[in-house]
Amino acid sequence: MRTIVDLPERERDQLDALCRQRGLSRAEAIRQALRLWLQQQSPAHGQVFGLWRDRPEGSLALQDALRQEWSGR
Repeated sequence: MRTIVDLPERERDQLDALCRQRGLSRAEAIRQALRLWLQQQSPAHGQVFGLWRDRPEGSLALQDALRQEWSGR
């Protein structure tokens, strides 16, 4: 899929210089940067596993409480 991206001239010049140094096209450099950024946005399993372990409720009580919040009860 093609996407149009508007870049300020200064950033475009920096991007072009880096692409020349590394032998990459602009498109490939932007794909690599986007891939890295997306990976950084997703929490790693270790960052979220056990996040609620200190809650006093058991898992079923917590599930029921959350569902009641969603239904507005």
